[in-house]
Amino acid sequence: MKKIRGSSSFFDLTEEEKREYAGKKLFDPIRYGSSFNENVDQTFLWRDYLKIHVHPHFNAPKKPSGFSEIIEEYSMRTREITSDLLKGISEGLGLEAEYIKEKMETERGSQLMVINLYPPCPEPEVAIGMPPHSDHGFLTLLVQNHIQGLQIFHNGLWLPPIPPHPNSFLVNLGDHMEILTNGKYKSVVHRVVVNCEVARISIGTAHGPPLDTVVKPAEQLVDQEGQPLAYRGIKYRDYLELQQSSQLNAKSCLDHVRCS
Repeated sequence: MKKIRGSSSFFDLTEEEKREYAGKKLFDPIRYGSSFNENVDQTFLWRDYLKIHVHPHFNAPKKPSGFSEIIEEYSMRTREITSDLLKGISEGLGLEAEYIKEKMETERGSQLMVINLYPPCPEPEVAIGMPPHSDHGFLTLLVQNHIQGLQIFHNGLWLPPIPPHPNSFLVNLGDHMEILTNGKYKSVVHRVVVNCEVARISIGTAHGPPLDTVVKPAEQLVDQEGQPLAYRGIKYRDYLELQQSSQLNAKSCLDHVRCS
């Protein structure tokens, strides 16, 4: 796919060129790196990444040629898809179709694009591309090349890696969807395994509210007797900072706002 080829070309730049985008702070517009959080990770992950904040303000590396145009169109199209999905989720919860869009102001919300390269690993049995974790935000739309590596944790077991389907998205529910729906929708714990033969590339776009929005359970979904308040409200920015300051471990960040 065009977007896969385009994202792959960034990693073909020289190390010096890529290091121009080695941002150090969480909210830097563009960040290139390897580990999730070098300050707390006990071991580095077997991946390279490029993280780009593409909305509400679009950012992109100047190299390689044509890269910016590809991801700008892609980020716009994925926002359109996400908007439709959020309408369906709102209606499925018995709310107005525009509830999440209006309540969470998603039209000016945050969109983070993460392009991952998982190179061939000489010892895949002792390495990990990404440890078990759940995503922040409401929804993450994921595309990947033909190499499988994504595993979902379900009913206490890791399912076999999900086979990639051409020209399709895999949609992950994020922690803030679980908070907003008071637990009716659950965020998905997943990890990435690597292989010794060929590189895997994935592009994830995480969609959330504006950074200063407090996300809390919708009042219509809280019933003190039947469905009591399950999560405390938290500012989206604060949640991202909490996640970045911690070592990835399943839903450990979500546990910080879970009501006892």
